[in-house]
Amino acid sequence: MKLVIAEKPSVAVAIAKVIGARTRKNGYYEGNGYIVSWCVGHLIQMASPDKIDEKWKKWSIDTLPIIPEEYIYEVSKSTKKQYGVLKKLLNDKNIDTVINACDAGREGELIFRLVYNQAKCKKKIQRLWISSMENKAIEDGFRNLRDGENFEDLYRSASARAIADWLVGMNLSRLYSCIYKETYSVGRVQTPTLYLIAKRDSEINLFKKQKYYTVDLSYGGLKLVSDRID
Repeated sequence: MKLVIAEKPSVAVAIAKVIGARTRKNGYYEGNGYIVSWCVGHLIQMASPDKIDEKWKKWSIDTLPIIPEEYIYEVSKSTKKQYGVLKKLLNDKNIDTVINACDAGREGELIFRLVYNQAKCKKKIQRLWISSMENKAIEDGFRNLRDGENFEDLYRSASARAIADWLVGMNLSRLYSCIYKETYSVGRVQTPTLYLIAKRDSEINLFKKQKYYTVDLSYGGLKLVSDRID
């Protein structure tokens, strides 16, 4: 029997219908030689610094930078129930192959691998790589499943990105919070994006009309217009 793991419940439902896994169970669908289950976003997350080393429990500039020798992953409390379903299925002796049907991209690869690794699963991985949820696309994808080993570099890339995010967030959030005596949240993507929004909002609020000129030349059917001139 093959276990298919999708990234979202809605995707799992679409896949299950196409491949004939129509019997609903607790946290998965079953039928036609398949079990189809799902993640709910990130079931596994990187642990906070204090769970890696007790010295990082207190927010202090003296303990920065936080750069662990080894990173710890833990099950998210909000999705613990669904992880329990997946862990049981991944270690079910009746399952011989696991099909990664998470989104075709770096993030989808990471979501699947973190669950797979956390459950200490060693079974063969196949990859469903599709960009459409139409029935034909799903059918074609299952006819052309790829070897999971071919996506090892994609997983390593996603893992490195996640660690980079963690390092930036944990270190800079603590640094700014300690400097300014307030709690600040700094993120690799979040903070630059917030800056761009704030900058544009400020430009709109501070905008002042300025007089300018343009030169317009017309001759016969030809017309030329200059750029703005102060």
